[in-house]
Amino acid sequence: MADQKIQPLSTKEQEYAIKTWRYLRLAIIILVSGLGVAVVYQTFHAPCKCFLTSISAYYYTAAHGYFVGALVSIGVCLFCLKGSTEWEDIFLNLAGLFAPIVALVPTPDEDHATAVLFTTRDIDVSVTNNITALLVAGAGGLLVAGGLSRRHRPKRPAWIGFAVAVLIWAVVLIWMAADRSSFVGHAHIPAAALMFSCIIVVVWLNALGYKRKKGKPSLKNGYLAIAIAMISSAAAMLIAKWAGWDYWLLVLEAALIGLFALFWVIQTIELWHEGLR
Repeated sequence: MADQKIQPLSTKEQEYAIKTWRYLRLAIIILVSGLGVAVVYQTFHAPCKCFLTSISAYYYTAAHGYFVGALVSIGVCLFCLKGSTEWEDIFLNLAGLFAPIVALVPTPDEDHATAVLFTTRDIDVSVTNNITALLVAGAGGLLVAGGLSRRHRPKRPAWIGFAVAVLIWAVVLIWMAADRSSFVGHAHIPAAALMFSCIIVVVWLNALGYKRKKGKPSLKNGYLAIAIAMISSAAAMLIAKWAGWDYWLLVLEAALIGLFALFWVIQTIELWHEGLR
């Protein structure tokens, strides 16, 4: 079948597209804010009246529903949101793919400072069910993406992104099938690390794009400040871990999530009327 030429959007259609990007960015900000509320509320209503050693540990508490729902929803927003460049779009998509795994597979450390709502069997059954559904849905998405690629022939970066997505899907499938207990017990940490790594890359790409847009280096490049803060936070908290501080992961997750929200605030303001840079 011959490729169909994509017709340019009318002014009204462009307005609809810009509003869609705007609402997706706002949704991410609101969802992250709600996650903060859920964590703080649980902290002050738990028997111990104390923070857990990681945000991920709130999976095991009464904040479970919002924690899972927010991360899955953020993943959908990241995947659906078009980046200003091909590479930004790819890393947004990859972060969006990892987010549901982070949500549906809990951290192995439930932190016994609070009552745990789920038994080991509950978690095993839940993860098996949910990841199976995610794999089937992901397979459908990959088939659709592959079919669309045959019609519109995307550029090389898009093909690379597609190949990486297929690889991630295959790794999750094989890991689940070969050693389910290992997957349930250990998949959360690498998925979270890869998700945040992709987000840091997106922030750096925005710092470069903003610099090109302005035509010269700018001290007002908020994206650059956020990227540096993210990397600095990770380095500082790894040192804190080495020093034996129990709350290093909680502070690292809180810092990265807070900076993640700030990134979307800055980008929403910058691209409010443009949609894309």
